[in-house]
Amino acid sequence: MSLNNIFAISGSAMSAQTVRLNTVASNIANADSVASSADQTYRARKPVFEQMMTDALRESGWNASEDMTSGASGMGVRVAGIVESDAPLEPRYEPNSPMANEEGYVFYPNVNPVEEMADMMSASRSFQTNVEIMNSAKSMMQRMLTLGQS
Repeated sequence: MSLNNIFAISGSAMSAQTVRLNTVASNIANADSVASSADQTYRARKPVFEQMMTDALRESGWNASEDMTSGASGMGVRVAGIVESDAPLEPRYEPNSPMANEEGYVFYPNVNPVEEMADMMSASRSFQTNVEIMNSAKSMMQRMLTLGQS
């Protein structure tokens, strides 16, 4: 694997973690929103990641023969989609709420703020780790350029 591939791999991971951070922010922002029916209630969203296959990277200039000897079948990550949680919503009896239905219930999202904060910290650390990987690769490339100098 050449050092150039490291930038593509880390870049794909950083893009995926950015999507993860955006969905966490959306979930936290809507954690206290209410609706008068279960159909209109916000549901927590989670990104689904998948491994990028070598064909996709080959199109971007990656040489598959370099890495096939190491058994690499795919490199990088992409967001396959964003799914809504099927966890149950939280109905609360609040008859004085303007959003209450005819039975006096309002529906709160299935967002767990503690879980969202843990996801946020994990995504942030993953992003930082990939920045460090890119910085290390950059430093290695710079040192490689100075090998021939006296």
